[in-house]
Amino acid sequence: MMQIIDTPFFGVLICIIAFEIGLFINKKTKNVILNPLLISISLIIFLLLKFNISLETFNKGGSLISFFLTPATVILAVPLYKKFNIFKANALPIIIGITVGSFSVILSVVMLSKLFGLQDSILRSLMPKSITTPIGIEVAKQIGGIPSITTTAIIITGIVGAIFGPNICKIFKIKDEVAVGIAMGTAAHAIGTSKAIEMGEVQGAMSGIAIGIAGLITVILVPIIIIFI
Repeated sequence: MMQIIDTPFFGVLICIIAFEIGLFINKKTKNVILNPLLISISLIIFLLLKFNISLETFNKGGSLISFFLTPATVILAVPLYKKFNIFKANALPIIIGITVGSFSVILSVVMLSKLFGLQDSILRSLMPKSITTPIGIEVAKQIGGIPSITTTAIIITGIVGAIFGPNICKIFKIKDEVAVGIAMGTAAHAIGTSKAIEMGEVQGAMSGIAIGIAGLITVILVPIIIIFI
């Protein structure tokens, strides 16, 4: 048994099984709180703690899953290609909306971090929390943040956005498919985009473009804002 645990196969298998369990529970309960990713993360943490399996052992296979994160994100360009005419027709308001959204996210992190007296390293780690993980990690490294905290913040942000985003749009009566997609992608990156795709093809496509533009804007804005805080 220990020989299997000490191989990359174990980490990959656990990730797949945990996520499939999360999908099953989510489909059966139809409860937005029971997000598949949240369930799978909880199951994996419980398993590692219960059987005293080190993170290093798990990461022999878990890192292989992470390797495919960037290619998987690129695949989100496919629905955008199909709906590119919509983007061209609304390019200016889309870019302005994503810019304002990205700036608001960074500014809110700075203000709340100062309000609660968080350490500077934590503040820098949280600033890129609303962009996709590969970009967020690199931004955190460049500005002196802690990548592990950034990764955790990005995952939590995505899950919260995917759970509450659609309901927030309903509460504020935001029905435009382009606006909904841009909001989901800007606020909740790839995890939010996966939810946007479930909502509709247009929402998914616009959310996909929001990921890329929000990432680019954040890369530009964060180093500038760092100078003034």
